[in-house]
Amino acid sequence: MLYERWRQIVKENRNELALCEVASGQQWTFGQLDAAAESAATATDAIVYPRGISAEFIFAVLHAWRAGKVVCPLEVGQAPLQLSKLPPGCVHFKTTSGTTGGPRVIAFTAEQLMADAENIVATMGLRRDWPNLGVISLAHSYGFSNLVTPLLLQGIPVILSDPPLPEAVRRAATTADHLTLPAVPALWRAWHEAGATPHNVRLGISAGAPLPLPLERAVFQASGVKLHNFYGASECGGIAFDQSAVPRSDPACVGAPVQNVCLSVNQECCLEVRGRAVGQTYWPEPEPELAGGLFRSSDLAELKDGLVFLRGRASDLINVAGRKVSPETIER
Repeated sequence: MLYERWRQIVKENRNELALCEVASGQQWTFGQLDAAAESAATATDAIVYPRGISAEFIFAVLHAWRAGKVVCPLEVGQAPLQLSKLPPGCVHFKTTSGTTGGPRVIAFTAEQLMADAENIVATMGLRRDWPNLGVISLAHSYGFSNLVTPLLLQGIPVILSDPPLPEAVRRAATTADHLTLPAVPALWRAWHEAGATPHNVRLGISAGAPLPLPLERAVFQASGVKLHNFYGASECGGIAFDQSAVPRSDPACVGAPVQNVCLSVNQECCLEVRGRAVGQTYWPEPEPELAGGLFRSSDLAELKDGLVFLRGRASDLINVAGRKVSPETIER
């Protein structure tokens, strides 16, 4: 299903630029990417492990999809999985440390990966004439969902820049007239302090950690770039996105629910996520927090006026005389 969708994207955009690797100076149209995938040797291992921020990562994913293998992106130096069997129907693994305990593996079907890409592109308004500038890890859930699947399943071009140093980003930004730039708060801060926020960023996205309001305001005042807070989880992809045109006034607000995602708060005040993009299961040990299209997070949340407000984590709750109180309440 994934490779068939990719071939449809190629048919629609064969001669359009798909991928640019700034470090090597190489670039590929959708047709050239497709030719490389078609001519490559068939993957023989049951699981393919793409690594790094490079074109080779993209090639590895396409080779795996063509051969019908499971894809498990890894950071450079991260050890491959030791699994005796694979869950039926799953084509993708994400690794996560989870909120408690050791690392866990999350299994996804092709339909779930495709749904997350559709949700993100539709919600954020990603455009083919605003290429993604790729500076974040492609192996992380955020990078894979915002850079890799939009490229391969929705036709959103990617310009890869590594490392994400201010001068490198400034140079990479000159390769397109308009850009979408997904990053993390630490990178936005570094670029802002160095005066390197690209002037041609039309959509700035911040995820991976809470976006401080002073940073959001400072970037907006200095460059006119509005940082749009994006909230998601490895288990379910995109959850909420701030679409406002001006900086937020409440740091707890993470935006409105992503399209096609249904949110609710359970009796423990934790956020629950339902939708076609929610992962299949934890593997090899399934857990009730992720099953049947439902992900029960440990994030304490409030849903108000169509927006999502995060109020801490359930693991942070303090038991006071039988009553659970969040640290944020005590701080206030």
